[in-house]
Formats: sequence, C-alpha cells, structure tokens
Amino acid sequence: MITESIFKAYDIRGTVPDELDTLTAYEIGRALAATQNMKHVAVGRDMRTHSGDLFGALARGLMEEGTRVVDVGLCSTDALYFAVGKFGFDGGVMITASHNPARYNGFKICGPKAVPLSNERELKVMRRWIRAGVPAASRPAGSTTTQDIRQAYADHVLTFIDLTRIKPFRVVIDAGNGMAGAMLPPVLAALPITVEPLYFELDGTFPNHQASPIEPENTEVMRRTVRETGADFGCAFDGDADRMFLCDADGRMLGGDMVVCLVARKLLRKDPHQTILYNLICSRAVPELITRLGGKAVRTQVGHALIKPQMAKLNAVFGGEHSGHFYFRDNWFADSGLIAFLVALEVISEAGRPLAGIVREFDPYVRSGEINSRVLDIPAKLRELENRYAGGEIDHLDGLTASFPDFWFNVRPSNTEPLLRLNVEAGDADTLKRKQDEILALIRA
Repeated sequence: MITESIFKAYDIRGTVPDELDTLTAYEIGRALAATQNMKHVAVGRDMRTHSGDLFGALARGLMEEGTRVVDVGLCSTDALYFAVGKFGFDGGVMITASHNPARYNGFKICGPKAVPLSNERELKVMRRWIRAGVPAASRPAGSTTTQDIRQAYADHVLTFIDLTRIKPFRVVIDAGNGMAGAMLPPVLAALPITVEPLYFELDGTFPNHQASPIEPENTEVMRRTVRETGADFGCAFDGDADRMFLCDADGRMLGGDMVVCLVARKLLRKDPHQTILYNLICSRAVPELITRLGGKAVRTQVGHALIKPQMAKLNAVFGGEHSGHFYFRDNWFADSGLIAFLVALEVISEAGRPLAGIVREFDPYVRSGEINSRVLDIPAKLRELENRYAGGEIDHLDGLTASFPDFWFNVRPSNTEPLLRLNVEAGDADTLKRKQDEILALIRA
C-alpha cells in the first residue's frame, strides 16, 4: 500500500525506505505508463545513495506496461527536461528529492515538451490507479537503452549567451555535492572565467552541508570564500541543480527575485515588448523594472507546475521565482539554474561594475525573507489577518496578499505542514521591522 502523503503538489517525494521504497517506485512506473500513455520515457537520477535502486524499480514498472525507457544516467533536473524537449520523448522522470536531506528521494515527472505533471490532475489519476490495484497488462514488455545527454545539454545552454562578451571573472561555485558537480564542467570549459570550486564531488550523503542554498547556513562557506579570495561573485546550486543563487563580492546573498531582475533586464533590452512572469513573493522591484523597460509583467502563483503552462499560454520569454527557479521560453518553458547563471554572467560582464552596484540600480527595497509559523487553524488565522489589514489592496491569488504604499506582505499556507509562510517587503528597514513584528505577533497569538 502506498503512502498517500508522498504525492505533493508538484512531485512525489518522501523518506526512504519508510515512505518511498522500490515497490512504490515500481507501482509508480506502471501507473505512469498505464494512465499517461507514455510509450517512450527518459529517466534521469541524482547522486543520492538510493537513486539507483529506485531507477531499477521504476524502469521495471514502466517496461512491464510496454514502455521504452531511455536511461540518461546521472544528470540535473533541468538536463532531464532538456532531453524530453530536445529528443521528443513522451515524458520524463527525474529521480531526486531536490534540496531535501539525504534520507529523502522522489520523482519529478513531466509529459511531452517537458510540461510538468500536477497532483491536481495527472498525479491524482496515478494515485487512484495504484490504489485500485490494477493487475499487470498482458502486452509486450518494453526495453531499456542508455543515452548520454551531458554534452548536448552543455551545448544547448551556451546558446543563451554570447561567449565573446564574457569577462574573465573569478567566481566561487558551490555545487553542494549535488548534480551541478557533474553538469557544470563541460560548460565551464567553454568560459574564460576562473572558478573556485566547492564540493563538486557527487555525494548523496551531503557531507559538507545540505544542498539547499536558500538557507543562509548552507552558503556560509561560499560567502566566506568569495570574501577571502577576492572573487567577483559566488554562485550556489541545490541538489538537483535546477535552482541557483548568487552572492556579491562582499558575500551578500541575492534573492531569487533579484536574479529575475538581472535576467529580465538582459532579455528586455533585446526585445522590450516581451511578457515576463514572476511569482507573487517577488519584490515590487521586479514588475517595476519589467514595466520600465517596456515589457509586460504578469504576476503568478508559486510553483513550476502552475508557471510553466501559463508561460506557454502567454508565450512569455522568461519567468522567475523568489525560490531560485528560472524558466525560459527557448528551453521548452522549463526551468534551468544553469541558463540563469550564464545570462547573469553576461549581464555582469557587460555592466562593467560589480554585481552589488548593478542591483542597487533597480532595488530600493528591504525584505524579511520567508518566515514560517506553526498555526493550528490556518483558515481562521487568514481571516483574522485579512480583517486587520482590510485597508490595503487585498488579493487571494496565493494565500493572502495585502499591499500598502510603504509595505506589502503575503502569507500563504504550506502544502505539506500546518505552517503559514510570511514574506514582507518595505521601503525602509524601520518600516520592515515594525510591520514584520506586528504581523508575526498576530499570526502567533
């Protein structure tokens, strides 16, 4: 019997082996083939200690339902999306738990053209199919072949920049013992930069720090190394290398929304009439910059399974999230931390000034970052907050957002825990602290 809680909003994820084991992987493989009509599927995996076993079980389930499995080996999630789009597979599965600790694993699943499967639609159908205990089909078994996609992916991401414009910067890159350690070398070989590599060795036990750069403690070594070596900036990837964060020469981390601004500025200077999506946690600086440069800014909910289809519908050239996910139209609308890194590298090269100076040009705000609070009755608390801040501009696109001239905040429920996630932004530090403390006191009362 499967553990229902492993089916998340955008993927399948749980602890191994108590929530997710090889039998579950086998059933997921069968269900994917049977309910989504996938006859030719690419499967990649990260470096976690159990990813190989889960691959074997998943592939067996896929093949028993007649699917041809192409093993693309150890790769990043964005490389798996590339393979599905580039080579025309019916779908793809990336075996990974992304930034989660070593005991976790899971599956990120997409359909044709790298469109993600959602728990509201396809994953729900798969879950019901597994629960029904459908017997194995009496059809010819599928097969497994292998395909190395690393160089093809490197060649693809390099098309997003003009190599002749890249300056010979010194850059500290923290791969976090994750898949960036395997995917970056063929790309870096084409660049004139000098790299100080941190933790490029693949190790699914994460012996140095968790591969989740959104938490400050996991970028401490990178930030210190940038300062000590006099590097121009630093870059950190998460475990499956689809998310990317930057820090400036002083070791200050940039939020994902500031990277959205960097990339948007580059793309809109090429074509100022493009549509760019940003999620509602991003700074006001994002839509202000996009509009100022002649683009169309479209605000979205959080999450790749929601953003990618909307990008395709609007033919948006780019989309970004505060969490370090960056989506590109010319990458099948899929996210890629590596492409975002390369575009940012070109932006910094052309600017002729440090990263911190570039950001100051478009970012006058201060932010709280995401603050989590455990709440017993989330709907009641959201109503209380809405009543208290009814004088502002209220919307419910994702949780509750209240906007005022000098500050705004969003509070939204976690998909998996009894938590409310608060983000606050203001025009100055005093206002930020006052409003943050005020809102938190109400949430935690």
